Amino acid sequence: MDHYIDIRLLPDPEFPPRVLLNALYGKLHRGLVAQGGQNIGLSFPDVSRNGLGTRLRLHGMAAELANFMARGWLLGMRDHTIVSPVQPVPTLKAYRVVRRVQAKSSPERLRRRLMARKGVSAEEAEQAIPDSAVERLDLPYVVLNSQTTGQQFRLFVEHRPLQDHPRSGPFSAYGLSSIATIPWF
Repeated sequence: MDHYIDIRLLPDPEFPPRVLLNALYGKLHRGLVAQGGQNIGLSFPDVSRNGLGTRLRLHGMAAELANFMARGWLLGMRDHTIVSPVQPVPTLKAYRVVRRVQAKSSPERLRRRLMARKGVSAEEAEQAIPDSAVERLDLPYVVLNSQTTGQQFRLFVEHRPLQDHPRSGPFSAYGLSSIATIPWF
């Protein structure tokens, strides 16, 4: 991961930044799925407790980033963004994992899963997983539409602590990884 591209959202009087970020991330995800690769990572350089900010940073090798951008996945968002050219990563000393975190937020879904996997009754599942088992995450997120079910869901993003050394590994179709690092600058 020796290169990057910054994609910054422009202010828009009709759409709040969160709505634009959701749309941009949805397009990015569909573009990564179509590409089929696992070599492009993602970070949000302006992340804070209040949200993911208004800038996405794509990380990867120069040729892969250029190829990805040439695919036209950003169509429809060009009026809402400023896209930097592919640039070399500056000299840095920090790396970090940017990963997806999924909440165990639906006791009913967890009960159905327990019943299917362990063959327990509905009563046993309800005793094992009470309604109070809902987990709330205090992480920034984007709202995406599932291409499979058509339902909206929150994709929570965690920027793990800084590390001194890079770690390689695959990235998901969301540009996130639980093990691979991206350069942080």
